[in-house]
Amino acid sequence: MPYKEHEINKMYYTMGEVTAMFDVNASLVRFYEKEFDVLQPKKNKKGNRLFTPEDVENLKIILNLIRDKGYTIPGAKEHLKSNMASTKDSQKVINSLENLKKFLLEVRDQL
Repeated sequence: MPYKEHEINKMYYTMGEVTAMFDVNASLVRFYEKEFDVLQPKKNKKGNRLFTPEDVENLKIILNLIRDKGYTIPGAKEHLKSNMASTKDSQKVINSLENLKKFLLEVRDQL
């Protein structure tokens, strides 16, 4: 695999990178940070939030539950408390299907 095709995994993502990934406002991310215990980004000396890849995955799960599945915030909290392992497994399947769709669209565009 050529160098440019390697996916670069970062240890930490800034608030700007996270908001751009999910197309949300920083205030929404801060709100979810207060509401959900699974979302705990680190803060540097200046107070800037630094999200680990696990935090990013947890935020993706939260947004999926609230936006796509129509959960309320209390409902999403309860779902995460009781079904965290199965929810993470479901999110992995969703991620792999999204990657497959992206790949297939790229192949179609090249034809």
